[in-house]
Amino acid sequence: MTDQAMTNTGPSESDVQSVLKRLGTRAMGLTGADVERIVREARQVARRQKRPVRYKDLEDGIRMNRPELPHDLRWRFAVHEAGHAIVHHVLKLGPIQGITIDMPDGGYSLLAFQRSGSDTLGYREDLLAMLLAGRAAEQIVFCLVSVGSAGSDDSDLGRATRLALALERSLGFGAVQPLLYRDDKDPTVVLDAHPDLAARVHARLEKALAKATDVLNGNRERLDRLTAALFEQQVLDREAVESILDGE
Repeated sequence: MTDQAMTNTGPSESDVQSVLKRLGTRAMGLTGADVERIVREARQVARRQKRPVRYKDLEDGIRMNRPELPHDLRWRFAVHEAGHAIVHHVLKLGPIQGITIDMPDGGYSLLAFQRSGSDTLGYREDLLAMLLAGRAAEQIVFCLVSVGSAGSDDSDLGRATRLALALERSLGFGAVQPLLYRDDKDPTVVLDAHPDLAARVHARLEKALAKATDVLNGNRERLDRLTAALFEQQVLDREAVESILDGE
C-alpha cells in the first residue's frame, strides 16, 4: 500500500487497519508521550506542506530521523533478537507480539508471558534461558559475543543476574538455607561480599546459557529464517513472527 492508497470515498477500513498495524509495530517500546509528540510533529509537517498526514510522516517521527545501521551491526542485532524469540517460543513462555531492530539503542522484543506455571522453578529457569538467548545466538552465529547483552541494570545480564540471585535468596530455591528470605537492594554489593553465593548464582546463569544454546542449536533453521527476515524488514509483527517460526 502506498502512502495515499485511496478510493473515491477515502481509504478502506482494511487500508486503515493495515496502516495502524504497521505503525503500531514500528512504535514498539515507545511511551504514550512519545506517540503524542510524533503525531503532533507529523501534523505540523503536513500543515506546513498543506496536505494530509502521510504514513511516512509518522514513520519518520517514530524513527526520529536516525541513519540506517551499518550492515554488520544490523545483522548482529537481528541474530540477537531472533535468539530471544526462538527460545521464548520453544519453551512456551508466551506469545511474541513483535520484534524490532530499529530502536535508538538497538533491538527490542515485545514478549508476552503466560501465567500458568509461572510460579515454579522450572518456569523461572526457562525465563533465565530466554534472557541469555541473545548472547547464545551471537556465540553460535559469530563464535563471539558483543556487549549488547550487558552494560546496564536493564541489560540481559543485569536482569538475568537479579533473577538468579532472587532464586537463591528470596524465592525459596536456594542451595543454602532456602527458607530464609533476603531482600537484596543492590546485587553487586551482595555478590561481591559473598563469593560462594556469587559462584552459585553464576552456576545458574551458566546452566541457563547452556540450555539456550541447546535450544538454538536444535532450531538453527528457525534461527536463520527469523534472522534473515528481521534483517531485511527490521520490524516484524506477531503474525509475521509466528509464520516464520511455524515454517510457513
